[in-house]
Amino acid sequence: MCPPHRDDERQSKSAAPSADRAPANRGPPFPPAEELQRELSRVPRAVLAHVVDVHCHPTDSDFAQTSAFVARELPLGRICAMATRRSDQKLVADLARAHPDKVVPCFGYHPWFYHWISLTPAASKEAHYRQLFLPDPAAAKPEHVAAFERLLPYLPDPIPLSDVLSDVRARLTEFPNAMLGEVGIDRVCRIPYASPAEPPYASSASSSSEDAGSGRELSPFTTPLEHQLAILEAQLALAVELQRNVSLHSVKCQQATGELLDRMKGKHGAAWLGISVDLHSCGLSAQTWQQLSKRHPNVFLSLSTAINARSPAHRALAAACAPDRILVESDFHDVRLSAPYTWHMLRTIAEVKGWRVEDAWDEAYEDAPEEEWGAVRRLEENWKVFVRGGHAEREHVKRKRRRDKAIEDWEAGEQSD
Repeated sequence: MCPPHRDDERQSKSAAPSADRAPANRGPPFPPAEELQRELSRVPRAVLAHVVDVHCHPTDSDFAQTSAFVARELPLGRICAMATRRSDQKLVADLARAHPDKVVPCFGYHPWFYHWISLTPAASKEAHYRQLFLPDPAAAKPEHVAAFERLLPYLPDPIPLSDVLSDVRARLTEFPNAMLGEVGIDRVCRIPYASPAEPPYASSASSSSEDAGSGRELSPFTTPLEHQLAILEAQLALAVELQRNVSLHSVKCQQATGELLDRMKGKHGAAWLGISVDLHSCGLSAQTWQQLSKRHPNVFLSLSTAINARSPAHRALAAACAPDRILVESDFHDVRLSAPYTWHMLRTIAEVKGWRVEDAWDEAYEDAPEEEWGAVRRLEENWKVFVRGGHAEREHVKRKRRRDKAIEDWEAGEQSD
């Protein structure tokens, strides 16, 4: 999920996203949307029908218009529609019911809204938020106390985590093909001085003078990472229990994300490898990704023009990723731009990888050997593997574990002697 940015914010390392902001006022990344649409118009529909946008937010826009476009004009084979907070879980479900062959529903709660969730029933609204943002009153700076008093009236009553999990469980159970998403952790997002928006979030953001151009004014507060992890790990445990794949958000959390994945693998064992996890709009360094992917055969990454194309680092990341672990997405709120943005990233990956891009698709191509596959076919096969799950431990990891065990046994023998 990507926040809107002004042009000057795109160049600023200090610019921070805020919670409860829809990707509405964001100017299109490079190249402009009109150019992407022209590029897409030259692609045969038979080819586009095999492309999957693995992460987008279509219900952030007007529902009736979105549903009509999906029914009549969406050229892609599938879109994975993300939920992010309590008010859009039903919208994602409704879109999936209306278009079961086109929409993969994804249910879950996004880290930008984790401060709205209490780990246990809260004594009061104020007590909940004070514990998050001013845990040590004696050490609190006066300006933070003033900021808290200003922020509190905007904040909703907290939702118990048990209610969140019941909601997500019910949604996932209703839709056997549903994923958990969008969930994750985020060290950057600051809480805005604004009441929660009502759907469609893109329209409510663009119609607000407070949001025009730069988004809402931000408080100094971020949600503590330990609170985020408690909520995320509870949702991931549900995904493991129900064997559902995951779309994972991670911003400025490279070490924490690696530790989280290690912890989940250690805790859930084979059941963890039964599901697939997509690091969406992945912002890891190429080196971090290579290390992480070796330890976690069930983890994939997806790239988006809307987010990743803002930095040239995404090309190095695409180059470093194994050809069978990469996916594409739009991460966009307007379903009319889902295909153009996804196709642009597909072409970028193809260029980096040296893959040809198909200009036709027929029955004979379905039986083509792997060495003849183009970028669309390769990414479609990756999606199928992602959906199927059931990943096996990589052989080099098994060898390392056997070697470590042998060393431990030898050291134990030496000590006993």
